[in-house]
Amino acid sequence: MMVCEYKPGLEGIPAAQSSISCVDGQKGILEYRGIRIEELAEKSTFLETAYLLIWGELPTAEELAAFEHEVRHHRRIKYRIRDMMKSFPESGHPMDALQASAAALGLFYSRRDLDNPLYIRDAVVRLLATIPTMVAAFQLMRKGNDPVRPNDDLDYAANFLYMLHEKEPDPLAARIFDVCLILHAEHTMNASTFSARVTASTLTDPYAVVASAVGTLGGPLHGGANEEVIQMLEEIGSVENVRPYIEDRLQRKAKIMGFGHRVYKVKDPRATILQNLAEQLFAKFGNDKFYDIAVELERVVEEKLGSKGIYPNVDYYSGLVYRKLGIPTDLFTPIFAIARVAGWLAHWKEQLEENRIFRPTQVYNGLHDVPYVPIEKR
Repeated sequence: MMVCEYKPGLEGIPAAQSSISCVDGQKGILEYRGIRIEELAEKSTFLETAYLLIWGELPTAEELAAFEHEVRHHRRIKYRIRDMMKSFPESGHPMDALQASAAALGLFYSRRDLDNPLYIRDAVVRLLATIPTMVAAFQLMRKGNDPVRPNDDLDYAANFLYMLHEKEPDPLAARIFDVCLILHAEHTMNASTFSARVTASTLTDPYAVVASAVGTLGGPLHGGANEEVIQMLEEIGSVENVRPYIEDRLQRKAKIMGFGHRVYKVKDPRATILQNLAEQLFAKFGNDKFYDIAVELERVVEEKLGSKGIYPNVDYYSGLVYRKLGIPTDLFTPIFAIARVAGWLAHWKEQLEENRIFRPTQVYNGLHDVPYVPIEKR
């Protein structure tokens, strides 16, 4: 019998070879196709970054214009999908609504023509275009309102905020939201990306791939953490309460949301960018009372746990940015999904290039040769 070393959570075990993104957790470096995340956040747009991730290179001006045009004109969703979403319970979490809606796209577009480059491109365009529409539509429908039709005159980020708030956003707010999408677009072999690649390896359709990844992202140990950061800041309530709160959490060995990362042992570079974005928003639209708490919390945690490599991760400041953009707390993770669709699709496409279905083994720790007991003797 083959003996395998068991690693809980497959920690440190490579599951694929990939050229999509790279993380140096010791130095706090994140690259998409070799380009530093700081440079993309400053100079790129989300759709240009999505193109880079999925097709492996920055587009020319003509390629980007064509891609943006396709996405812009595929934002509308089938009326039957809208009708289905109207039947969802108003109390349901938006991530569950998004998972169901993404899967439903496969009923309309699942030909599974995976050897056809046109099918690949159409699926990429349709998923990037419609996922934001479905998130915004459910938000309005669960309040009893009709969804807002996409505005073809607005770019990707501005259109989402328009569909969500029923008014055109301030240009600074739209640009900052676009940068947030860039920051969340991809991050190597995380749980939802692994889920996407496992599903893709069966050669199912890309809508099932994305639905699988959305379901994985919804857990509080993955995408749901940014919601819990806001809840934590609400619980602390004031700057004066920060140190007693942290000391109590450390004494009870309880998790501090928004801190620590499986890979990063320094401050997540995305957290640094998000903190700067938050300050830009506060400078123009007014401060958030939770920001001062968050800054003090970071200072105390670094004092207590910095030597252990525990620093803010991407979830720590993203919620404060989204709050200032008027986004409800339970939409934070669906917005994470809007961005991460780009990374999932990049991994889907890469998986198809040299596909082998995932079939890991296990370490069996159960019994052997157990006799069957008839029901009358149990």
